[in-house]
Amino acid sequence: MESPQPVEYAVAVERYLAAAGLGAASRRIYRIALDTWAWALADRPAPTGPGRRRARPPVLPLALLDHPDAPARLRAAATHRATGTDPRTLNRELSTLRAAVTWWRAHGWIRTDPTTDLRPHTLPATADGPAPLTADQLRALFALRAPLREQVLWHLLHESGAAIETVLALDADDLDLPRRRTLPSAPPLRWQAGTARLLPLLLAGRTTGPLFLTDRRAPATTPATDRCPHTGRARLSYRRAAELFTTHTAHLTEPTTTWTLRQLRSGTGAQASRSH
Repeated sequence: MESPQPVEYAVAVERYLAAAGLGAASRRIYRIALDTWAWALADRPAPTGPGRRRARPPVLPLALLDHPDAPARLRAAATHRATGTDPRTLNRELSTLRAAVTWWRAHGWIRTDPTTDLRPHTLPATADGPAPLTADQLRALFALRAPLREQVLWHLLHESGAAIETVLALDADDLDLPRRRTLPSAPPLRWQAGTARLLPLLLAGRTTGPLFLTDRRAPATTPATDRCPHTGRARLSYRRAAELFTTHTAHLTEPTTTWTLRQLRSGTGAQASRSH
């Protein structure tokens, strides 16, 4: 028998975390992220620094996510946090909230999605970071006899200029294939001929579920949003995608260096994505 619909946001958070099948450490991180957005929904500033982990979030009804002001409050909180939070951390916390909202909506606990307008924040370029791959290096990369999944991921990262986390979070029904872009309901991405040629092959009739999948079936505890309803496989993680990239490109690099997925991002692609 299904448990009754929770009234409080905090209870809904605990139900989501229990269903996600996370380890203790991951569950703590997810809870901190979701608690942080509770302050925004209550229209109060979230604690910062070490105190954020120990702060008790405000008690509020889950129905606040359906309030017309919820999207604006979340946008304002994300904008404020962007001034003092590492973009990767903020993007992870945005993804955590989106995943929870999707799960709650699937259970009928809320009706709307207040996270629709929350966009991933651009990662700043750093002077000491690795330089983007050169044209010759890209040609060598795309000439590899790598699996289709990897080829699509590499082309899409390069041509869209999007963050890795954003690309891996895409679902099959986020895509507007004829126009070579994502739908308005998804993070704004555009791509070019290389990706456009390969994407239909990767989808192979799939219309829902994660775009990039693992090779094996997902564990039973995997959230529905991260499992393909057609194949039963799970969403590909950044860690696994990075491992595969290193393995496939090892013979193309110097003995003391490795390429990273972040080196695939091009300034042209990033600009195109932002102009979506």
